[in-house]
Amino acid sequence: MPREIEPPSVQKEFLESALAEGKRLDGRLPLEQRKFTLTFGAELGSVECRLGKTAVLAQVTATIVKPRDDRPYEGFLQITSEISPMASSVFEAGRASEDEVMITRLLEKSIRRTEAVDREALCIVAGEKVWHLRLTLHFLSVAGNLLDCASLAAMAALRHFRKPELEVLGDETIVHSPDERAPVPLAIHHTPLCLTFAYFEGLQPILDPSHIEEILAAGTMTITLNAQRELCVLSKAGGSPLSVDDVMDVVRVGVERVRENVKTIEEALENDKKSRVVEVL
Repeated sequence: MPREIEPPSVQKEFLESALAEGKRLDGRLPLEQRKFTLTFGAELGSVECRLGKTAVLAQVTATIVKPRDDRPYEGFLQITSEISPMASSVFEAGRASEDEVMITRLLEKSIRRTEAVDREALCIVAGEKVWHLRLTLHFLSVAGNLLDCASLAAMAALRHFRKPELEVLGDETIVHSPDERAPVPLAIHHTPLCLTFAYFEGLQPILDPSHIEEILAAGTMTITLNAQRELCVLSKAGGSPLSVDDVMDVVRVGVERVRENVKTIEEALENDKKSRVVEVL
């Protein structure tokens, strides 16, 4: 696998001197996140998220399958990701990188293990038929902080998705088309979102690191929060040990950022709903 070229030491010195003065190379404040935009596709459950120049496409699809024998009342939520050479020449087609594996695992912890989607609501006939949701993430452009961008795209896609209305008649399950009956939204308990902070020795942490900041950082920490002030996941990679106060400081910052992000997602969904017919007239 090709390796990324290590930036020159003068670039690291310049970056750290700017951070020491509370400035960043792209003009942001240390705890300022890049603006993100959501673009919804023609199909329900298709969303492209752009966080600065980082872009991720999320797609949700659903099929009917048989449930696990030990969980006859639960459906499935499967999360997969793909970083192709189109996003960056560092990645190879058909070969999962460490970044890709890490992102998928953290999203599974953030979304699936926190029960963001009610999997019991995906049950059609207990022990016989359930919905199998597949959330696929395609990384289109890498410009730093892929995880947070993927988290925004994933939750927006799940909230945008609608599954077909069903009718169970005896042993037969009838799947109605959107022209016959309005599709049904997923039962979502909460909207967990990831926030990544990068750390430099002796300096204030920065939110939403750019690509160069990620490379030069001593370590990163990702927290997953929801609008209800619940800390869902905490993951730290490298860097110096952090005290409880250090962690709580970024959690307090994260609570406000997540609330703002959830509000932006809801506004985007509402605007898309106004421009789309999802109900039978």
